[in-house]
Amino acid sequence: MLYQTASLRRSLAASLPLLALAYAAPSVAQEQARDIEVEGEQPEDDFHNRRIDADGTIIVSAEGLRQFDLLAGVSVVDGEELDTNMDGQLGEVLTNLPGVTATGFAPGASRPILRGFSGERVKVLVDGIGAIDVSNTSADHAVSIDPLTAESIEVLRGPAVLLYGSQAIGGAVNIIDKRIPRRVPAEDFHLDALVRANTVADLREGGASLDVPIGGGFVVHADGVYRTTDDLEVPGYVLSPSLRADLLADAAEEEEEGEFEEAEELREAANQEGTLLNSGPETWAANGGFAFFRNGSSLGVSVGVYDTFYGVPILPGAHHHEEGEEGGEEEAEEEGPETVSIGLRQYRADMRGDIQLGTGFFQRLKIRAGYSDYTHTEFEGGEVGTVFDVEGIEARAELVQNPDGVLRGSIGTQIYIRDFAAEGAEAYVPPNSTEQLSFFTLQEYGNGPLQLEGALRYEMTDVESVPLGIERDFDALSGAAGLVYELTPNFRTGVNLSRMARAPSAEELFSEGPHIATQQFEVGDADLALEKAWGVELFARGTLGPVDLSLAAYRQWFDDYIYLSETGEEEDELPVFVYLQEDATHTGIEGEISWNFVDTPGFDMTADLRGSYIDAELDNGFNVPRIPPLSLAGALEADTGNLTLRGEVEWFDEQNDVAPFETATDGFTFVNASAIWRPLSDDPTLAIILKAENIFDETGRRHSSFTKDFVPLPGRNFSLAVRMSM
Repeated sequence: MLYQTASLRRSLAASLPLLALAYAAPSVAQEQARDIEVEGEQPEDDFHNRRIDADGTIIVSAEGLRQFDLLAGVSVVDGEELDTNMDGQLGEVLTNLPGVTATGFAPGASRPILRGFSGERVKVLVDGIGAIDVSNTSADHAVSIDPLTAESIEVLRGPAVLLYGSQAIGGAVNIIDKRIPRRVPAEDFHLDALVRANTVADLREGGASLDVPIGGGFVVHADGVYRTTDDLEVPGYVLSPSLRADLLADAAEEEEEGEFEEAEELREAANQEGTLLNSGPETWAANGGFAFFRNGSSLGVSVGVYDTFYGVPILPGAHHHEEGEEGGEEEAEEEGPETVSIGLRQYRADMRGDIQLGTGFFQRLKIRAGYSDYTHTEFEGGEVGTVFDVEGIEARAELVQNPDGVLRGSIGTQIYIRDFAAEGAEAYVPPNSTEQLSFFTLQEYGNGPLQLEGALRYEMTDVESVPLGIERDFDALSGAAGLVYELTPNFRTGVNLSRMARAPSAEELFSEGPHIATQQFEVGDADLALEKAWGVELFARGTLGPVDLSLAAYRQWFDDYIYLSETGEEEDELPVFVYLQEDATHTGIEGEISWNFVDTPGFDMTADLRGSYIDAELDNGFNVPRIPPLSLAGALEADTGNLTLRGEVEWFDEQNDVAPFETATDGFTFVNASAIWRPLSDDPTLAIILKAENIFDETGRRHSSFTKDFVPLPGRNFSLAVRMSM
C-alpha cells in the first residue's frame, strides 16, 4: 500500500545511512533532564514527580526543562496530577493547563487545542513520533492513543516544535507511554493499575501495565485498558438557546403548512434535555513489548492495538440528499440519519533505541520508528457509510552532542510516509499519499547568565492524489532563535524569535464532498500555498522563594494562513465549508503561578492561579473561527502527606469575537473539588482519588468546538479512582 514518489526517492536514498537508524527523541523532558541526574533510591515523598532511567538514576522532568529555554512553553503532566485529570480522550486530560483547550466534538472524540491552534497545527506524538491516524484531519476523529497507558504527557508550545515538524506550528503533545520498557525494574516485577468510575456517564474503566525483568538486561512489558460509558448527562437543554429558538421557529412554520409530524419532531429535538443521546464510547487497547539494556544503551520494540466505537451526536434537523442506484436526481432521497457512529481500530508497531557513543563530539544516538495500520469506519444507523484506511511510517534519528562541548544540542533527520484511502458514498477525500523528508538541528551556546539558543528545520513534502492527477511539492525552511538571561539559578527570562513554514495537508488540498459525521460539505483547494509565520515570544519562568511562575506572551504574523470557513451556502442539504487562505495575526498571553504559602513539617498549603487570552484576526477584518475566550482559574490545595484536598474555580468568558456564520458563546463558571487519600504511610503509590466536577451543574459550551451548540460540557460529576503500583 505504501509507495514512494520519484520526487522524494532520490533524497531518501541519499539519506539512507542515517535514516535506517530511524530516531525520535523519546522525550524532550527526559533528554534535557540528564544534566541533573541524581543517584540513589527514589524518595517516597517525591515519588509522583520523578521517573527512573535505565541505569537507575532519577529523572526530574520539570527541573531538566529549565536547562533548555527554547522549550519555554512546556508543561509536564504526570503522577497524581495525571491520574486525577484522567479521561478517555487526550484533549480532556489537558484542559487544566494554561493555553490548552479541546475540540470537544463528542465524548468519544476530543483532541487538544494549543493557543487556539488545532488540527494540522497541533501534532500528537507517541514517544516523539506521530500518532499516524486521521485525528488531525477532522474534529470527529478520535486520537488513537489511550491516556491511561501514559507515564507522562508533555505539552510543547512555541519554537520547541521544530523538533517534531512544521505540522506542529501551533504546538505538540507528546505522550510518554509504557509500551517499550524504559528501565530494568529493581523488583521481580513492576505492576501499575488503575480503576475508575463516574456518575455523569456511568463510566467503568480499568487498566494495568506489567514489566518483568527476565535476566541478561531484558525486560518484557504488557498492558491493557478497557473503558465503557452510557450516554452523557448534561445540565438543562442539550441545544443552545439560539439553536432551540431556530428549531422552534421552524416547527411553527411546518405546523402552519400542515406538516404536523415534522413540526412535532422539531419540537422534540428542541426540547431534549438532561441527556446527550448517542454519546457513549466503548474502548479497549492492548500492547506488548520488550527492551534490552546494556552499558547505558538500550533497544526495544512493541506491538499493540487500539479499538474504540463511539457515537457522534448530530445537529438536530440536519439532513442530506443521497443519490439512488442510477444516480438520477429523480431518485435522490432525503436522508436524516437518526444515529451516526464511528468504529476505529489501529494496529501499531514501534521501535526505540538509545546508543552510547562515548566521549567524542557525539555522546548518544537516539533512534525511533513507528508503523501504523489504521481503519476508521463511519456508520449511518446500522449501515457502513465511509471507510478510511491509513497506512504509515514515521521515523527519526538524532545524534546528541556531548554536553561538555562549547555547543550543546543535537542534529537529526526524519521521514514520514502516509498512504490514505477512503471508500463509500461520502468519501469526501480522494485516495492520496504524503511523503516528507526533514533535517533539523537544535543548539545551545553559553554557560553564564546569558545563553543563546537556536533551531533550524528543512522539510521536503510531496502530496499526491493519483485519481485527481494532482501532485504538489513543497520546500519549507523554519528556524528559531532564543536569548535567555538567568536572573537567579532558578529563574530565567528571555525572548524567542521564529520563522515557521507548513505545507498544506492532503485534506486541505483535496477535500470535496459531504462528511456526514461533521454534517459539513467540505471543499479543499489544490492551489493552496505554504503557510508561513513570523513569531515572537517573551517568557519568564522559574522559582522565586515559595513561588513558582511561568508566563509567556506571544504574537505570530501569518502569511497565507489556512482555515476552514463556513460560506453560508448549502450543498446536498449540508452547510458548505471551504479551506481558504488569508494573512492573519495571532496574539496571546498565558501563565500560571503557584504560591506555597504554608510549608511546615507534615502540612503544606498552596494557592494556584492560571489564565490565558487569545486574539486572532484575519487581515480581511474577520475573526479567525473557533478561538477560545479569556479563561481564568484559581485553586487552593492542602497536603498532609497522607491526604491532599483541592478546591478549584474555573471561569470562562463569553466569546463574541466570531467569524461569519459562527454563533457566539455564553460565559460560564465551574466549581470543582478533589481529594487524594494515601492510606498506607509507607506506600504512597496506593491512592484513592475522589473528584467532584461542575458541582453546581452549570451549562458550559466550548467555543472551540464545531458542535458547541448541540454538545454541551458534562453536568455535575462525581468520580472515584483507585491507583496502585507495586
